[in-house]
Amino acid sequence: MDRTEASERIERLRREIETHNHSYYVLSKPLISDSEFDQLMNELEALEKKYPDLLTPDSPTQRVGSDLTPEFIQYEHKYPMLSLGNIYNEEELKAFCNRIEKIAGGPVEYVCELKFDGVSISLNYRNNSLFMALTRGDGKTGDDVTRNIRTIKSIPLRVSGDNIPADFVIRGEVLMSRPVFDRLNRERIQAGLPAFANPRNAASGTLKLLDPKIVASRRLDCMFYFLLGEDSPWETHYQNLKQAAEWGFKIFEGIRICRNSDEIMDFVKKWDESRNDLTYDIDGIVIKVNSLALQQKAGFTAKSPRWAGAFKFRAEQVTTRLLSVSFQVGRTGAVTPVANLEPVFLAGSTVRRASLHNADQIEILDLYINDMVYVEKGGEIIPKITGVDLSERDKNNIKVTFITNCPECGTTLTRNEGEANHFCPNYLHCPPQITGRIEHFISRRAMAVEGLGEETVELLFNRGLIRNFADLYELNAGQLVPLERLGEKSAQNIINSIRESVGVPYHRVIFALGIRHVGETTARTIARNFRNIDELMNADFETLTGIREIGPRIASSIISYFRDDENIDIIQRLKLFGLNLQEEEQEAREGTQTGTKEAVLDGKSIVISGVFRRHSREEYREIIEKSGGKNVTSLSSNTSFILAGEKMGPSKREKAESLGIPLISEKEFLELIGEE
Repeated sequence: MDRTEASERIERLRREIETHNHSYYVLSKPLISDSEFDQLMNELEALEKKYPDLLTPDSPTQRVGSDLTPEFIQYEHKYPMLSLGNIYNEEELKAFCNRIEKIAGGPVEYVCELKFDGVSISLNYRNNSLFMALTRGDGKTGDDVTRNIRTIKSIPLRVSGDNIPADFVIRGEVLMSRPVFDRLNRERIQAGLPAFANPRNAASGTLKLLDPKIVASRRLDCMFYFLLGEDSPWETHYQNLKQAAEWGFKIFEGIRICRNSDEIMDFVKKWDESRNDLTYDIDGIVIKVNSLALQQKAGFTAKSPRWAGAFKFRAEQVTTRLLSVSFQVGRTGAVTPVANLEPVFLAGSTVRRASLHNADQIEILDLYINDMVYVEKGGEIIPKITGVDLSERDKNNIKVTFITNCPECGTTLTRNEGEANHFCPNYLHCPPQITGRIEHFISRRAMAVEGLGEETVELLFNRGLIRNFADLYELNAGQLVPLERLGEKSAQNIINSIRESVGVPYHRVIFALGIRHVGETTARTIARNFRNIDELMNADFETLTGIREIGPRIASSIISYFRDDENIDIIQRLKLFGLNLQEEEQEAREGTQTGTKEAVLDGKSIVISGVFRRHSREEYREIIEKSGGKNVTSLSSNTSFILAGEKMGPSKREKAESLGIPLISEKEFLELIGEE
């Protein structure tokens, strides 16, 4: 490919990789297998190497993925948490060892450890006690999950023994055992909740819960693998791990010192064959230089240490025939291609279907109907097509192409710039979009209407009883009784649950509306910043993007939603039915003891800038929100004033002056709210 084609391909790869990074680290819902993701990264790295002038600092190859979550406070890691370079075969392993031995100028000791498939965590201990626990985050900054980490019984809150530094960091992998995972999924299915894809996702989701009691009930575990600090007790990684075990940390007993690539390969093969015998999932072997001095000498790249690598196990793979490709339409209109396969047994279950994700993935795989395809289970659970056996392709096979029209309503599909998916724009009249929005509206995390499942919603829709979720509030039990599998008692229970749902909090109603890109966290942010639905409907782009956590894509989606007359009509009907479409006074004013703060900050948009003495910036954000104001991040004509601390940036000061926005000092602000 020429330079122009390479530039276009690089941009598409970057967008796709960032989408997968977000799904894996933030949502804990991987869309593709590790090997597929690595293929995308390898292709991007190869193109950037071939065309170095196209390499940019924001490329996914220049950073690690992020799992930062808005609900948690973030802190900077004392030592960056980098990712590991991958090793896929014996030849690459030998190249790794040769490179290290060349740096060392002779033989090298390596420590081989199991690569546990969990959630990376970094624990800071001071004076023998657990001080702070941070997730990996973006490698430089992580979420403070200390409260949740304290619930994990295998993690010592205090350590004792010899040679303990006054201040040290130890890193590990938070895990969920397979038996606990199986029990948790059974409970979720019984409760009508979606099952977790695998133990890693379950551990990640659990660690980000806001209720430590629930975290404690899920019996997480932690296996440690790295000790860092200015005063490490030993000069080798292996001895430090053994010392940490004596202090009370859980260290895998089977770690081994190896002296060449052959010994390392023996260790790799042993655990590749035995990994299913373990209680916890592993997906490879980590190889580290044992000598700390040699680690320092070998150094780091921008995103990984040169003295360590991860030998990745190959996922279990089978071949089967691609019978056809069907296309599914979701509630947001996204069209997802699905491969229909000749049934084949893979990793404990029979696989008949596999996701193809989007048009780009179909093009990359170059699929033809009746091809023999390679199938893996991404994350040990989700079937994925990873390639085609071209030697088995018949010349009469028909190439798979992405459809141009919606399979449900016939509307021409669209694809937004910068997005991987095609969409059906017929938002109001495409049946699966309508029923999908209704199913989302009644879901447990939204309006929590019990007794209405997917089949019942489709029956109500097909019989003309509902056309949108506002219609639910006009149903009566007599209309439901004739439906299949519904008696009088079940019908009345559904009606009762619909009526009770009017008491659901405002932020959950916003989430229930199904505005594209507005998840639970964003819905809470909206509820804090817009006291009622009318304020939100009238908000302009500048106001929306001035709020922390609301970017241009979300703002555009919100504005588009409220430009639709049918959506406005639905909301007006929901008002008449008594749903909470405004923040309740008690919740809106929670934490405010007097009317003074409310009167002063009510409705004001405030930018925080600089360094403060009395409170942290995060504390001031909370004070502003609890006192009725809005904390916004960018200056505009709508900004009421700037809470200006020390070292405020000159450019922001100049812009404030040009817009006529007043600056209020920390002391003046505290006097204003009655705290000084």
